[in-house]
Amino acid sequence: MNRRSQLGRVRGLGAAKSGVSHWWAQRLTALALVPLAIWFVASIAALTGADHEAISAWAGSPLVAGLLILTIIATFYHGYLGFQVVVEDYVHHEGAKLAGLLVVKALCILLGLTGVLSVLSLLFGG
Repeated sequence: MNRRSQLGRVRGLGAAKSGVSHWWAQRLTALALVPLAIWFVASIAALTGADHEAISAWAGSPLVAGLLILTIIATFYHGYLGFQVVVEDYVHHEGAKLAGLLVVKALCILLGLTGVLSVLSLLFGG
């Protein structure tokens, strides 16, 4: 027995149309963040007591800069996906929901871009 409406069957829409890709993206970013977070925390712990020049030199090396950029992108994308779910589930007024989603997206893009540009600045000596 198929419980979808005739219009839903024609359009091919269902409950899992976009939710599955969102769910997978959230799980994959979480999985990517596990080794990245372990690497980042261990690296910062190893740099305890280092001066500004040593930390800048560390962050400016190509391998570290690449890993930092991956960490920043995965963190802000994962955070955006999580906040999106919270806003969609708990904000019931459509105008407030739209405003919340736009603010969350703008903040994640702005902060993520700031982080990536900061790492690139260290990488290229700006």
